[in-house]
Amino acid sequence: MKIKWKQLLIKGSLWLLIEIYLNFVGIDDLADYGEFVFERHFMVFLS
Repeated sequence: MKIKWKQLLIKGSLWLLIEIYLNFVGIDDLADYGEFVFERHFMVFLS
């Protein structure tokens, strides 16, 4: 399995910027919900 480092870095950076912004604005719960949704898809991928 080959890791696409450029795509991983872009997605990780985008996630981090959105997380910081939502935390600054005070609606970090939305970001936490997004993590929950994506984690569910990730867990399906692993099993």
